[in-house]
Amino acid sequence: MGYPSAMFVLSVEINGQMVQRAIPDNRSLLDFVRQDLGLTGSKHGCDLGDCGACTVMMNGQPRLACITLAATAAGASVTTIEGLGDSRGLHPVQAALHRHVAAQCGYCTPGIAVRLAILLADDPAPDDDAIRTALGANICRCTGYTKILAAARDAITQMQAVKS
Repeated sequence: MGYPSAMFVLSVEINGQMVQRAIPDNRSLLDFVRQDLGLTGSKHGCDLGDCGACTVMMNGQPRLACITLAATAAGASVTTIEGLGDSRGLHPVQAALHRHVAAQCGYCTPGIAVRLAILLADDPAPDDDAIRTALGANICRCTGYTKILAAARDAITQMQAVKS
């Protein structure tokens, strides 16, 4: 039997919307977005921070939501897979992953998409080594990464074409 947790009022920006909720102070960021907000795109994988299926963006940086206390996101800007695209459509990374059929079971895809979007925001022209390094924290058991790398390259090309 665990100790009862205290309640905490969390104020955070999630996918561009300010959210304020009273939550247990021991709730993970992953449980907060999934259970409290109904944003189920980020996945429970290992619950140990080893697989990357729960990756979200917090203040522009990747965060493993399963091992991040929601309370640490107070005042932060958090983007989940649901917030990558905008009213015009999918984020270029999401569209490229779809075009290249870069998901088999798809469980890892939200974390991979978020991680790639962060990489391309920081480095608009990463080489394959940089892409592989960025994806080193995301495990995919199905694809072998070939289509994921092709999708990443495609997203880079698409994003550069838009900037030109």
